[in-house]
Amino acid sequence: MSQPEAAERAEARTREAAVPLGDRIAAFGPVIGLVLLCAAGAMLNSDFATLDNALNVLTRTAFIGIIAVGMCFVIILGGIDLSVGSMAALIAGCVILFINWAAGAFGSPLMAVIGGAALAVVLGGVFGLLHGILIAKGRIEPFIVTLGTLGIYRAYLTYFADGGALTLDNALADLYAPVYYGSFLGVPIPVWVFPLVALLGALILNRTIFGRHVQAIGSNETVARYAAVDVERVKILTYMLLGLCVGIATLLYVPRLGSASPTTGLLWELEAIAAVIVGGAALKGGHGSITGTVIGAILLSVISNILNLTSLISVYLNAAVQGFVIITVAFLQKGRR
Repeated sequence: MSQPEAAERAEARTREAAVPLGDRIAAFGPVIGLVLLCAAGAMLNSDFATLDNALNVLTRTAFIGIIAVGMCFVIILGGIDLSVGSMAALIAGCVILFINWAAGAFGSPLMAVIGGAALAVVLGGVFGLLHGILIAKGRIEPFIVTLGTLGIYRAYLTYFADGGALTLDNALADLYAPVYYGSFLGVPIPVWVFPLVALLGALILNRTIFGRHVQAIGSNETVARYAAVDVERVKILTYMLLGLCVGIATLLYVPRLGSASPTTGLLWELEAIAAVIVGGAALKGGHGSITGTVIGAILLSVISNILNLTSLISVYLNAAVQGFVIITVAFLQKGRR
């Protein structure tokens, strides 16, 4: 082993030893919380511990979980995106309009569905790219940019739907349905896609130069600039990555109902941000993990599932529970390094 490598490893061990014991224990908080919640759910309702219910929870988690993977990158970067729910709604509406048109124009319903699925990912990437350019090149705060596009995206969907809903033709809906309702080896398709996206996200975050640059910018943007990191480029790519995740989640979601309305994707941004924060990401950026985000997304879905099965409180208060969770975790983070 060369002297520089030995010095680097010694420094890494020193940093690890310097991490307070409380922070090390807190890192396992989401896992402990998920285990305790599952135990409580099993005791409160016998239906909770069934395989069908577990697959149902994971399927419903997939959409928010995929978006949360992209949101994890943005929050680690030190940014935020409040528009993902509205973005998903507009993408869903555009996909439905395209598929209905393309089925006749192409003369092939299957090609129309495939083209619509591809359009979802492309639109997600384009919207994310737009956010990144406005934030990085325009020097506008992420909160302001995404708050503005939140209203723009949902307004355009409402305009396209004329205040109502956009719906897939019945034959096309049946052709598209297996993307959500189909299964492989007894496991629903969205449940397969979610871990694949999470695994890819973890590899990008932990095993690539881009991932290290995201963490460096979130830790200290000024130092990252002095270290010759192309901050603007990384920001643009990070928001584009989130947009791609929104596109993937939307192409899986569209066949669930076969329609898009002004309420589609409502509060998805709250759920995605909550999943990342509950998973242990630092609100000010610089720290977070895809594994923690996945656990956080599942944990929030388990909470909603338990509330639905037990009727402990009204299901209309699910968003309130998520809001309290975000505030509580943010408060607990105040004392952590």
